[in-house]
Amino acid sequence: MNPTESTPLPPRYEKFTTFLSLFTSSGTLLCCALPALFVSLGAGATLAGIVGNFPFLITVSEHKGIVFGGAGFLLAVSGVLQWNARNAPCPLDPKLAATCMRARKISLVTYFVSLTLFAIGGTFAFLL
Repeated sequence: MNPTESTPLPPRYEKFTTFLSLFTSSGTLLCCALPALFVSLGAGATLAGIVGNFPFLITVSEHKGIVFGGAGFLLAVSGVLQWNARNAPCPLDPKLAATCMRARKISLVTYFVSLTLFAIGGTFAFLL
């Protein structure tokens, strides 16, 4: 093995980090983008009702830097894992190889959805 090549992690770690990055980037929407959207649409009463039922949203919103930092870190880790696994071998069995390729595509789509959610949340939290 070439010293510049990295050994890909087992697929379960790749899937775990991809879904964890989706979860954290969705958290950025909850803390920052949805409240800004509700207020901009004139639905402040709806926002007040949501915060009344889920008071932890205030705490999460107060620490949005940490939330976005953690989500960005996990997205970066997931991106590195996606990049390292792009040429990892799949099993020789055609059925297992098809499953492997489908799992890679799902993982990549999940990663890009996570990036999109992160960008939307960041736009509402820090730019608007």
